[in-house]
Amino acid sequence: MKETFLVKHAVGGRAFIDTSKQSVPYTWEQQGEQWLFRVQIDQPERIAELLKWKEELNVFVFQEFENEPTRKLWFYVGDDAVQFAEDKGELTIVATSHISYIPDQFSVK
Repeated sequence: MKETFLVKHAVGGRAFIDTSKQSVPYTWEQQGEQWLFRVQIDQPERIAELLKWKEELNVFVFQEFENEPTRKLWFYVGDDAVQFAEDKGELTIVATSHISYIPDQFSVK
């Protein structure tokens, strides 16, 4: 499976992090009713603009499988859910809900 991780301003806004364009180490896991994303970024200046919009971020994970359609997961970031630890170079994002969908299953008739 190939996975792409995106952090965007709102839904149609610009992408601050896009692993399809630039490799960035990250992990994500579900913790109870939340999802925790940890992103390693060793350049704090890259995060400054993202932090300006931290109350309006969405996280997306696209999972591409060899013999199945791509699955898209859209995570909603809550208030006060984005932190950056400059000493560790770690961005932490907590998402409070999500939807999962397969675009190929939606069609316009």
